[in-house]
Amino acid sequence: MNFTLEIGVDNRKKVIRNKGKNLLIFPKNFVVVDIETTGLDPQFDEIIEIGALKIENGNVVDSFNTLVKPTYEIDDYIIELTGITNDMLENAPTIEEVIGVFYRFVGHNIILGHNVNFDINFIYDELMKFDCTELNNDFIDTMRIGRYLLKNLKHHRLIDLANNYNISVSGNHRSLKDCEITLDVYNNMSKEIIEKYESTEKFINSCKRIKSKLDIREIKTDNIEFDISHPLYNQCCVFTGTLEKMSRREAMQYVVDLGGFCSNSITKETNYLILGNNDYNPLVKDGKSNKQKKAELLKLNGYDIEIISENIFYEMIEMD
Repeated sequence: MNFTLEIGVDNRKKVIRNKGKNLLIFPKNFVVVDIETTGLDPQFDEIIEIGALKIENGNVVDSFNTLVKPTYEIDDYIIELTGITNDMLENAPTIEEVIGVFYRFVGHNIILGHNVNFDINFIYDELMKFDCTELNNDFIDTMRIGRYLLKNLKHHRLIDLANNYNISVSGNHRSLKDCEITLDVYNNMSKEIIEKYESTEKFINSCKRIKSKLDIREIKTDNIEFDISHPLYNQCCVFTGTLEKMSRREAMQYVVDLGGFCSNSITKETNYLILGNNDYNPLVKDGKSNKQKKAELLKLNGYDIEIISENIFYEMIEMD
């Protein structure tokens, strides 16, 4: 998928990522990838762990795992979420030392991951920064497959798909463990697809855009068909702070046009809190807004909520 992301309206340059294609296929050879980061925005945040499993003919033949020392210390929220501490990162290699080695491990293989666009964006930017190399491998997203296959589930986080198949998630939010869970989920979904559809080809042909009758709260849309694999489909979004590129109402309209809906407050039903770029600062601790603190607490308690910057939101609405 190729697109251009314009970051802000100041003198910063556009980020152009010539990424590979988002495939809906079921190969036997690929590399499962997962990273842990200090946040969700490649412009502001850093990778603190990379994990990968190389799969050939459906079997694990090799693995890659390393912690990565960030520029700044990680805060208590990331420590509690991942279990990774500043002491653990103190003697870890830097991303400059790691990223080329990881790229050679992946090679030209298809990448498999859960909500893998975010992982690829971080890796892509670090490769360009230190190796002047583009990560243009095609990729497969288990979240996308899950949304097509498991429409009965309210949420499609990795933990939700794992629980659906009675897969243990003990030790999740660590890269290699999440790779193992993702692979197990992928294998179980592949089996279920054969059982329900007889072949992966019939399943792929069934994954068409569907009509939806969402209860839109404040802003209406004329759209009657939505792509249920889009990350914002049927998701509750809350905005806070001043956006740089558009008004809050315009941003909400994008969400609704993609089949999502918006709210003005953080609740257990919130899926995304979008922070204006001036409010997104991973180094800020005590200065976090009440909305952000509440969202972080909900996430730590297992709710399906992500805190993203304005930049990541723009990237998401341009995915189609």
